[in-house]
Amino acid sequence: MELTRHFIHLTVLLLVLLSISVATSRDTITPSHPLNEPETLSSNNGMFHLGFFTPTNYSYLGIWYMSNTPVVWVANRDQPIKNSSSALLQISEDGNLVIMDNANSNGILVWSTSLSNISSNTTAQLLNTGNLVLQENTTGRILWQSFQHPTNTLLQKMELSTNKFTGKKVKLTSWRTPQDPSMGEFSLSLERLSMPEEFVWKGVQPYWRSGPWNGVTFLGIPGNNINNLDGFYLDRSYDDNGTYYLSFNFANQSLLLICVLTDDGNINDYYWDYVKKNWSIAWIAINSECDVYGKCGASGICDRTSEPICSCLPGFEPMNSSEWNRQNWSSGCIRKKALQCEDNGFVMLENSKTADFAVWSSPTEYDCRTQCIRNCSCEAYAYDAGIGCMLWAGSLIDIQRFSTGGTDLYIRVPNSDSGKKKNTVTVIIAVTVTVGVIVLVSCIFILWKRTSRKDVDRANSESQGRVQKNELLELSQFEFERLAIATNNFHLNNKLGQGGFGPVYKGTLEDGQEIAVKRLSRASGQGQEEFMNEVLVISKLQHRNLVRLLGCYIAERYSNSFLLNFNAISDPSKQVLSWEKRFAIIEGIARGLLYLHRDSRLRIIHRDLKLSNILLDGELNAKISDFGMAKIFCHTEDEANTRRVVGTFGYMSPEYVMEGLFSEKSDVFSFGVLILEIVSKRKNASFYEDAESLSLIGFAWKLWNDDKIAGLIDAEIGNVSSVADIMRCIHIGLLCVQELARDRPTMTAVISMLNSETVNLAPPKQPAFMHRQTMLDTDSSSHRTRSDGSHSINYLSLTNMQGR
Repeated sequence: MELTRHFIHLTVLLLVLLSISVATSRDTITPSHPLNEPETLSSNNGMFHLGFFTPTNYSYLGIWYMSNTPVVWVANRDQPIKNSSSALLQISEDGNLVIMDNANSNGILVWSTSLSNISSNTTAQLLNTGNLVLQENTTGRILWQSFQHPTNTLLQKMELSTNKFTGKKVKLTSWRTPQDPSMGEFSLSLERLSMPEEFVWKGVQPYWRSGPWNGVTFLGIPGNNINNLDGFYLDRSYDDNGTYYLSFNFANQSLLLICVLTDDGNINDYYWDYVKKNWSIAWIAINSECDVYGKCGASGICDRTSEPICSCLPGFEPMNSSEWNRQNWSSGCIRKKALQCEDNGFVMLENSKTADFAVWSSPTEYDCRTQCIRNCSCEAYAYDAGIGCMLWAGSLIDIQRFSTGGTDLYIRVPNSDSGKKKNTVTVIIAVTVTVGVIVLVSCIFILWKRTSRKDVDRANSESQGRVQKNELLELSQFEFERLAIATNNFHLNNKLGQGGFGPVYKGTLEDGQEIAVKRLSRASGQGQEEFMNEVLVISKLQHRNLVRLLGCYIAERYSNSFLLNFNAISDPSKQVLSWEKRFAIIEGIARGLLYLHRDSRLRIIHRDLKLSNILLDGELNAKISDFGMAKIFCHTEDEANTRRVVGTFGYMSPEYVMEGLFSEKSDVFSFGVLILEIVSKRKNASFYEDAESLSLIGFAWKLWNDDKIAGLIDAEIGNVSSVADIMRCIHIGLLCVQELARDRPTMTAVISMLNSETVNLAPPKQPAFMHRQTMLDTDSSSHRTRSDGSHSINYLSLTNMQGR
């Protein structure tokens, strides 16, 4: 592959840029200040430039990075201007942004934002993100933005999107040739929204497919390329209009990366190499013929390490042997013999890119196999912890074998092909066992009728405990002695802190891996049931911003981690935690919550989100921990009620405290408190700076109303150039802690607000808990609703926010 050829169309020719003799540092176009060729606009941070460029004999309006770097957006890609000296970008009388060709006295309209019924009082500005926006001067409302009309390049914070109801898409479209930016034949869009995937299309035919997103990566991308997806995330905006968004963003703003759809249909990720002072390849989507969609036809599997690369799935044979022998695999494979509804088994294919057209079935692996067996048309199944169960009926297309990555794919075959043989002795044994079980169950039923309800309840409780214990034992990879050695016999010097369950210790395994060991205390106010619940919940989750379970005795993975508390807002070297790092922590927590609420098939409400339940790894990536109070929702549920309110004062939403009602918006409230605490380095539940304020929330609201909200910012951050970004985060925090749950945004909306400077924020309404309480010095409290509607006090944890 000639990478140089595919990179030519990304680079503004140096001679062209040198020919631009007049440049300005302004970033805005007004009706009285248009942009004449060869002038340019520059974003405030100097990263992006906008102006006219001439790759061949025609002139285009484009946006590019710093000099001698790629063009990332083109306005008039299908309406070029022949005489570049006559090009003009201006605000028209009706308020639109237009390109005019003034080669003659009348002037010709070449391109326009084409908005109707807008204010004529508008300006256009090139933002620091590379986004060109047309906005209304009086309100600041964004009327149009280039991010919604991309060409062939995806930038940080730019979003590819598809609406599941209307089908409206924001997608990339390739250049026609490396020198011609007009519309090419390839496009990149977000598809298959039940389990979203990226697709490259050649015209209307699929050309490449990413595989479904599992919250961390795309399953169709080999494991050795997963790290290149760091920073990518996918949002599902259910509550708004059914739009799905794919974007990427890096906490380290010095990391420059662009995702480009090339003129030959490949996807190339380029990063800026500060040493070489040039763009280098980070990742290429299509590295071999196997990456091309459906290379081996229906029911074929492609393996780039094999010769030939195509073979048929187990139980299948080529449909056309002569074509297959000539390495023409387009006709694919068919079954050697038809499946019967019964008498079937499965053959496992490890590290596979799953087939196209998957149907989601259930969140559990056991149900996955069972449902496929019961469905006579089911051809295969696969399970991924971040997605759940996937089933296939009909043709199996675009399967690929990886050396690492992917998932295990189970192909349905007759028992004779799966290695299972019928055995007369087995049948006799099965019948005997069945009869025995029936007799035994009958006896147990008679005994049960004669036994008191109390004894039965106790037996059921013990049985359930054994089931949970067995599940934990299946997860366990550790012996107690091994953990004792790792923590120096749980020495006090290794104690990280004290949670609701008991102490948490730092340890080091014999291979050097650092772990956190949570040990259930006899004096714990939370019991074994909550402890097991946390283990089982974490074991079913997989996300970069959630802690990862290594095994039992309970071990939560964290490398060089420390807990996010008020001593940890400074990093271990005692350097003040910068705003960029604090924002990365806030964003990481938000992504973790979004995964729990929407992207995880389990749909989990955490219910105890607080600073002491956030771990930071060695790179200060946030990890949500402590799922002992988490509740799993069905996908049809939006809200639940409990008689036992559990959580931590200062982080609990008003509807949860007062009525026992909890939902996603309960976690959103807690997240809003976290934002205010991280920005201000103040604690919410024991905040006494202002005599009229109950808490940090009340204090922040008072400052907001007095137009002094900047006073909330932690003074240790120092003089920063991003005060506007900090103020925006405070604004989002106040939106999250509004009193009524319906007024609070979803985590999908929060992610969008955090990552898009063009999203207009509504003014926040008054938050809950505005007046001082007198119970903050109590050790613990919880509400249990009585039949008469009153409440009794009983066990709710109050976390002591001390350094760990």
